Amino acid sequence: MSTTPDEIIDDLAAEQAALGKVLDAFPAAVWDTPTHAPGWSARDQVSHLAFFDEAASLAITDREAFAAEARAFMQAAPDAEARYLARGREMAPAGVLGWWRAASGGLIAAARTVDPKARLPWFGPDMGAVSFITARLMETWSHGLDIVDVVGGDRPDTDRLRHVAFLGVRTRPYSYMVRGLQAPAAGVRVELTSPAGETWVLGEADAQDVVRGTATDFCRVVTQRRHVADTGLEVRGPAAEEWMSIAQAFAGPPGQGRRPGQFAGEKRA
Repeated sequence: MSTTPDEIIDDLAAEQAALGKVLDAFPAAVWDTPTHAPGWSARDQVSHLAFFDEAASLAITDREAFAAEARAFMQAAPDAEARYLARGREMAPAGVLGWWRAASGGLIAAARTVDPKARLPWFGPDMGAVSFITARLMETWSHGLDIVDVVGGDRPDTDRLRHVAFLGVRTRPYSYMVRGLQAPAAGVRVELTSPAGETWVLGEADAQDVVRGTATDFCRVVTQRRHVADTGLEVRGPAAEEWMSIAQAFAGPPGQGRRPGQFAGEKRA
């Protein structure tokens, strides 16, 4: 499943375009529809993406300026989040959409200039350039999912999910670290069927513990958009079961995730 930096950037641009097509079709009334993230509307999800795409562009183009902004953000927490959400809530829907379009397009332009071997600053540890761009794709897809889950829209999953799945597996140790837990020594093999019908095998090939199912389900679990009980994933072995209960592919403190039963009606075999 090797991928070049240019392919990841192209896929990020395609993921942005898919979300943009959905947002373009929204009437103004639906922008304030509550999502499954407590206290966040569809508008807030777009504001989040706009703010952090702007930050990502700055991290690529001006390391020192980003460091200053990141320090200010961390010092203002938790009010910092409230501030960028307030910015979006003060805008008309067209303004929020314009903010996100400028930010997401700026990120693509900045990403085209980055050295693939560079390490880029972020709100936690520095990240490799490829992982950095992959994380922005994961965020675009997962926050877009929060929106289409409640408002609808034509944004089917594609094999761009390979980036999300890869990140989900790679961040297994982080899921433990962020909770102050020790990751088990046992490995986990991940066997997924892609939206296009391909088979992806990730993780430790000879592991006894296995997660098996669709990439659609796996990516929803590792981004905490579904509880594993509401998916058709086969989870076998204690290490796999524990991981799927805490999996977190995104940076930051432990997320609340979703409760079992919130999406029981869409469970796939």
